[in-house]
Amino acid sequence: MTTLSFIVGVIGNIISVLLFLSPLGTFRRIVKNRSTEEFESLPYICTFLNSALWTYYGIIKSGSYLVATVNGFGAVVEIVFLTLFLIFAPPRTRAKTAILVGLLDVGFLAAAVLIAQLILNDDLRIDVIGFLGAGLNIIMYGSPLTAMKTVVTTKSVEYMPFLLSLFVCLNGGIWTFYAVLVADYFLGVDVCVY
Repeated sequence: MTTLSFIVGVIGNIISVLLFLSPLGTFRRIVKNRSTEEFESLPYICTFLNSALWTYYGIIKSGSYLVATVNGFGAVVEIVFLTLFLIFAPPRTRAKTAILVGLLDVGFLAAAVLIAQLILNDDLRIDVIGFLGAGLNIIMYGSPLTAMKTVVTTKSVEYMPFLLSLFVCLNGGIWTFYAVLVADYFLGVDVCVY
């Protein structure tokens, strides 16, 4: 069973990497046009926060290195995306994005990690961070719905990338299977949001 869970976890990591990289076309367009156009930053802000929390969860929970590594990669990718977004966003959007990054990706994340490290014991720390990660996943995977407003307004699906939708679906399926194999309830709740 360990071999099967490892293989499924590696497949999950590959699909997750593809999911994290699915907005590359969007960011090529942003850099090429030197503008964020109608694209929203909220999905990238939420994905960074979620990835950072799951990286921490994977570090503090023994045997969860597959969760830690792929989410660590995702956090780095989201930092790059957010940096590009901040560089090319108009001033008002840049300010709004910077405030949200400061509040959520720096403030909330730092508070969660500090409280978990300084106040909670090992088992409770894992439970609290797992609960936060699973809860924030609802926000992360709901945040692309902000693009739906643009899709409806413009009557064009160009702001709702197909690859993102495909890899979200595949990612949810494979990580659900992995969560069942390793009996990780928080990871299971996390991916059921997909």
